[in-house]
Amino acid sequence: MNLSTVILTFATINVIVAIYIIWALGKHGDKKTVSQQIILDTCALIDGRVIDIIHTGFISQPILVPQFVLAELQYLADHGDSHKRERARFGLDIVRELQAMPRIKVTITSEDFAQIKEVDDKLIALAKKTGSMLYTIDYNLNKVAQIEGVIVLNVNELAQAMRPQYLPGEHLDIKITQVGQEPTQGVGYLDDGTMVVVEHAAKRIGQRIQVECSRILQTQAGKMMFAIALNQNQNWQQKQRPNKPAQPRLQVPQAN
Repeated sequence: MNLSTVILTFATINVIVAIYIIWALGKHGDKKTVSQQIILDTCALIDGRVIDIIHTGFISQPILVPQFVLAELQYLADHGDSHKRERARFGLDIVRELQAMPRIKVTITSEDFAQIKEVDDKLIALAKKTGSMLYTIDYNLNKVAQIEGVIVLNVNELAQAMRPQYLPGEHLDIKITQVGQEPTQGVGYLDDGTMVVVEHAAKRIGQRIQVECSRILQTQAGKMMFAIALNQNQNWQQKQRPNKPAQPRLQVPQAN
């Protein structure tokens, strides 16, 4: 990848992130600038991708971490199963890493709402009281916060927006990993997780093949691509060509 391609890719990502934040603000008709604080919930800290986003410079707003979120992480680190304990400890490490970052201001707030029991409800109440945006990857919290008029930044939506766009007719290389819903279909995945259903590729599991995108289907979970294996497509085209009758060879008379 040459330098001009790297610069173009970086500029494109900047534009996508800027559009996403403006879109998130616009959904709520909010006139505030994007300099307001961002509240991190438990899922955001356990996920950890916020560190990479900050390193790239796409988030520069002050970060607000509620004390009740830290308490939830501490509880999971002490009482959860082995997987939850590991993820909770990772979330606490993310908080320490955030505090050590010189380019961003991190505040641990002791603001609590004693009359509210659920952490998600506390987060929404805190966001509304402070006028902050809420950074979360929790699907249900995302929906409830939007209903309550809270601006939500969801890194999963951002990742979805940054997936490369393919058009019908484009060629790509993919590994077939499993059989599809139909017994003749093979299924593979792009690097970004997009499912690709390839017709007549069920017998090619484990193989990396060239395919041609035929159509894109948008679902609630994201995009799904349907494709045709290039060699299969070529064979089909060959079968459609009528067989030409053999031309009789001309007999040249022999000279006496």
